[in-house]
Amino acid sequence: MAFMASIIVNGHGKAIVTETGMATKVGKIANMIIEDEAPETPIQRKLGQVGKILGIVCLAICLIIFVIGLIKQIEPVEMFMTSVGLAVAAIPEGLPAIVTIMLSIGVTKMAKKNSIIRKLPAVETLGSSSVICSDKTGTLTQNKMKVVEINSKDIDFTTELACMCTDCDILYQNGKTEVNGEPTEVAIVNQGLNNNKNKNELYMAMPRMNEIPFDSNRKMMTTIHRIGNKYRIITKGAPDVLLEKCHKQISGISGQATVIEKSKVQRENEKMAEKALRVIAVGYKDLDFLPQKIDTNTIENNLTFVGLIGIMDPPREGVKEAVKSCKRAGIKTVMITGDHIATAKAIAKELNILNTNDKAITGQELDRIPQKELERNIADYSVFARVTPEHKVRIVKAWQKTGAIVAMTGDGVNDSPALKNADIGIAMGKNGTDVAKNAADMILADDNFVTIVEAIKQGRNIYDNIRKAIHFLIATNIGEIVTIFMGLVLGLKSPLLAIQLLWINLVTDSLPAIAIGLEPEDKGIMERNPVNSKKGIFSDGLWNKIIVEGIMIGMLTLVAFSLGNKFFGLEVGRTMAFLSMGLLELVHSFNIKSEQSIFKIGILENKFLIGSFVLGTIVQISVVVLPSLAKIFKLVPLNQMQWMMTIMISLLPIPIMELQKKLNEVKYGKRIYPKKVGDVYVTKNR
Repeated sequence: MAFMASIIVNGHGKAIVTETGMATKVGKIANMIIEDEAPETPIQRKLGQVGKILGIVCLAICLIIFVIGLIKQIEPVEMFMTSVGLAVAAIPEGLPAIVTIMLSIGVTKMAKKNSIIRKLPAVETLGSSSVICSDKTGTLTQNKMKVVEINSKDIDFTTELACMCTDCDILYQNGKTEVNGEPTEVAIVNQGLNNNKNKNELYMAMPRMNEIPFDSNRKMMTTIHRIGNKYRIITKGAPDVLLEKCHKQISGISGQATVIEKSKVQRENEKMAEKALRVIAVGYKDLDFLPQKIDTNTIENNLTFVGLIGIMDPPREGVKEAVKSCKRAGIKTVMITGDHIATAKAIAKELNILNTNDKAITGQELDRIPQKELERNIADYSVFARVTPEHKVRIVKAWQKTGAIVAMTGDGVNDSPALKNADIGIAMGKNGTDVAKNAADMILADDNFVTIVEAIKQGRNIYDNIRKAIHFLIATNIGEIVTIFMGLVLGLKSPLLAIQLLWINLVTDSLPAIAIGLEPEDKGIMERNPVNSKKGIFSDGLWNKIIVEGIMIGMLTLVAFSLGNKFFGLEVGRTMAFLSMGLLELVHSFNIKSEQSIFKIGILENKFLIGSFVLGTIVQISVVVLPSLAKIFKLVPLNQMQWMMTIMISLLPIPIMELQKKLNEVKYGKRIYPKKVGDVYVTKNR
């Protein structure tokens, strides 16, 4: 018995279905999973901790405010309601929910661009990725293979044997011939059809009796065919491996065999590989009878070398530019392939992955390097050729020891350990196995390297926007605390009532925060180094900015209240404070868009932010101008002068923050993003 979704690694067989759908073992497991909630992402856990700390601090401040109010002989009920209202408004309990919304929106956007995120934490990790370990075939290249060269004394015989040693199917549909199978083998079978060597017809004459499937460690595949009373063994695979199994080579069309000149064949292999061709070697032998045990030791030996087949797989469109973009973004691209090292180097040079000082290494050479030494020197290597799945895991772990955040691509069953060990496991959606997809954090629907780079850009933008939303929410909450606290310290009546605080928190916090989460990426987002994963969400002086901006919002609100209270009375003062705080927060949301001047980045780019500002402003003003609502919130109508004073105070965050940004430019230099010096991008430490 086998479970549904079990992976058949190799071989052939027939299966009888005994259960379907939710009645299967996997279906029963799915039933249990349906009710389970997804775990929190790292950023959500961090925010949960921050929320608890802020909650405790806010409650302590609210208690102090309540005591100060009593000392100043303010009505206990009024102070209690104000303290409770402030506590509810000031504690950012909505942060985790807003972050979840942002992550969900980001994941949806990425899915539309062929990046399917299976695990939410992957979105955060993408922004920190500093190394991409990528397969060559199908990811960096088009995976549209075509035979362009056959180096053999007998080209027809080489093509015939190569076609027979494949698992492709030739289908005839609507008058067209179509070959289905693995791209390398499809190229070989198509070449056979061009040479009048039809695999189906060959199999009728020489039926396939058995096989030793391809294995990534052996790098070979063997099929066994019956020819009359004899058997033909055909093996194809990596030239450097297959040559070790050969003792003879055909010397011409007559089929005569001579002692193999391995050095000459190896030189031909090198020449073809240097043309960026994937080279496949073909060998065979005929037996009168088969050994009792069919395995690599009894079958894959004493072969006669037939020839080399060179297959071209051109680079994908846009990959070269994507690799260049990665360099600007401080991300190293590493090619990992099973191909010959010369082929890998040729493609890597064409794509600018392998540069002057970079090294290429084979899996065989890698075996001779201790892990500690590899960890010290891993940054020197840009190409790994003839690697096994075990090598991939070693490469990932070596990079991780340097502190790098590693993204690893894979498509096969054997790639799953490396995908699991990587910080971001990326499986191929088209040609990937179910095992690889289940082990991955992200799936590429188009198997394209360019999509990985686009996903990293989106990941960086999502992380940036989460920081901006946190920045905005906590700064505005601090502004509310400062308003009440400083008002009491200065001997004033409470500038805002509990119901007014709760309204401001509801209307002017949530919508702009979500809108900030939809902010388009900065133009230079891929021209700066990756986010340091070891740094906290509040690193790089974010706490200082939050506190300063919170004090600014609080003090400006207090100015509005003081002017209204002094010249027009308490109710007008509270109405002006109510309007000012709401509008101050809405206006300040535009300052959070970027560290650059809002007049440089385009203030109208984020339509959602514009919408939240307009809607928030209309709702905030409506509470004052509509008598029925004004009565509920204990507000009074304002005259023209009072409106002018309130609006002028509400707009002050723009010039204040613009001045602060200008001072930053003077202090740290105008260039925010890296400047190219030779082949290196240098960023001033801000």
